[in-house]
Amino acid sequence: MEGTRINLRPRKKARIEIIPLIDVIFFLLATFVLFTLSLNRIQSVPVDLPVASSEPTQEKIDLKDLLTIQVSDQGNVYWNRELIDLDEVAARLEQYKKQVQLPRVLVAGDDRARWGVTVQVLDEVRKAKIEKVSMETRTRQTGR
Repeated sequence: MEGTRINLRPRKKARIEIIPLIDVIFFLLATFVLFTLSLNRIQSVPVDLPVASSEPTQEKIDLKDLLTIQVSDQGNVYWNRELIDLDEVAARLEQYKKQVQLPRVLVAGDDRARWGVTVQVLDEVRKAKIEKVSMETRTRQTGR
């Protein structure tokens, strides 16, 4: 039995088509350009970062003049451990600012404090134009 010969066509060399590749690259470029043009400008809060200094500060902090405003998980606001209504914060801040020469505010929260109420308190402090504001990074028990 003689072997049958199968004629195979010679294989064509694989080649990369450039035109579809260029089309895809231009499509991606146009997509990113349109995406970046559609972004709204992000508005931010200006922050004055502290500057390192080798000189010791002469400023003494009087802790009795430090005001602590705490926000609880129920949305309650505590003014130096005294439960007050959120609507009272603005008036009390104005009174505090008149009484103290260098007003300082510490905004604190308990472990489940609502962020919305905390932002409202910070807005009231900003409206009162008190510049020395700190946020406590540890949680504390409600009303403490």
